[in-house]
Amino acid sequence: MSALVPAGIVLPESVLDTTWFSVLAVFVAINTVMYLALAVAKILPKVYPRDWLPRRYARDRTRSIHPDAAH
Repeated sequence: MSALVPAGIVLPESVLDTTWFSVLAVFVAINTVMYLALAVAKILPKVYPRDWLPRRYARDRTRSIHPDAAH
C-alpha cells in the first residue's frame, strides 16, 4: 500500500487547489499566528501603563504621624 503513495504527499493536487482547502489553510495560518502572539505575551513581563504616565497624586506635605525633618 505504501508504494502507491509517494513519500510526503497525502492529498492529490486537485484537493489542494480547491477553495475550501485555501480557506482552511488561511484559518490555520491565522490561528497559528494568534497562538504564537499569546504565547509570547505570556512569556513577557506584565506591563503597567500607569508607570509611564506622570503621577498627579503626589502630596505637597507629608501626612505621616512622624513628619519629616525637612518640612
